[in-house]
Amino acid sequence: MDNDEEEHLKAAFGESSDDEHLADRLEKETVEIRDSTVWERVEKIDGLWLCRNFLSVHHQSDLLSAILNEGWFVEDSINQAMRFGDLPSWATEVSDLIRETVESVDLPVLPADLLWREPLFDQLIVNLYQPGEGICAHIDLLRFEDGIAIVSLESPCVMRFSPAEKEEDEDVDVLLSPGSLILMSGDARYRWKHEINRKQVGFQVWEGEEIDQKRRISITLRKLCQA
Repeated sequence: MDNDEEEHLKAAFGESSDDEHLADRLEKETVEIRDSTVWERVEKIDGLWLCRNFLSVHHQSDLLSAILNEGWFVEDSINQAMRFGDLPSWATEVSDLIRETVESVDLPVLPADLLWREPLFDQLIVNLYQPGEGICAHIDLLRFEDGIAIVSLESPCVMRFSPAEKEEDEDVDVLLSPGSLILMSGDARYRWKHEINRKQVGFQVWEGEEIDQKRRISITLRKLCQA
């Protein structure tokens, strides 16, 4: 491993506490994730898949540190950062891990033409939500290709999906827990809006229980359409 590769791994995953090589540590975490991840197809919405345990608690902590070390959210008035093209090394590692995790299961989580495009993602949004903050219902801009990934850190939240043309009567709520990954393709990407609707007191309800929400950080990865 050359020095640049080692520094990239340090930025994404932190220092190793037991002197094991960073590459070995990354390989070990990837094997553990491949063996333990569980994918759920969200009923009623074609192309919507949820992996609740995508990131271990340790990996979440390292990823959060890498994001905060970027210095994007030093000022309270800033709650979003966007990058196009060459992504930070930790974001590329997350993208690679998404591909590894999807490839490891015999499920139609993401169509093959999307899974093996290069790069898988080349656009990044990191959003920081304070208690009481959310995002209105929307479909991502058509300047982005099919296949969108969202990774959640810190506080859980409920994401609501609603049909764009009201052909379906029911909204669908999905709990995004810390360390979870949600993938949207096909109908889920193009025919369903998604939103995070929070009350001003910062509570949401899931299965009859209020969720006391604190700060949440989301990582959205997308691929720009080619001209």
